[in-house]
Amino acid sequence: MNPVIEHLPRLRRYATALTRDQEHAEDLLQDTLERAYRKWHLWLPGSNLRAWLFSIMHNVFMNQLARDAKRPTAISLDEAINESTAARNETQMEARDLLSALAKLSDEQREVVLLVCLEDLKYEEVAYVLRIPIGTVRSRLARGRERLRRLMEGLPSEDNVSSLKVAK
Repeated sequence: MNPVIEHLPRLRRYATALTRDQEHAEDLLQDTLERAYRKWHLWLPGSNLRAWLFSIMHNVFMNQLARDAKRPTAISLDEAINESTAARNETQMEARDLLSALAKLSDEQREVVLLVCLEDLKYEEVAYVLRIPIGTVRSRLARGRERLRRLMEGLPSEDNVSSLKVAK
């Protein structure tokens, strides 16, 4: 049995969280698996396959972001109607609020929050996936969680608070 198969549900979930769109998530997953297949000779047996796959997905996603930054985005009428219909359900509204708050995090903070909190990766695995020091993982996670908490509570983010001056 192919060892990659057991990681598909987590990869799919992370792709969906990154792209915030099911179709794009499936494309990202497909592109990730294609690259993993082409680069299989680079994987070291005995090393962490899950972290290696997430690292590939991260790199593919970042490449797609850079490529797509040059293209204008559009939303279809069907998507707009679906979003307004979903807003009637309280659970869906909370989920939308969370997705909105996640979208307001910096890319760096969102990636770390998703990998640690959603995908349950260890800090060392996140550091490997993103190719950053473990201390950077910890600080981005702490800042990301705090900003997410403030956004969900309707408080000004720390970015806005730090820019305010106290009148004397």
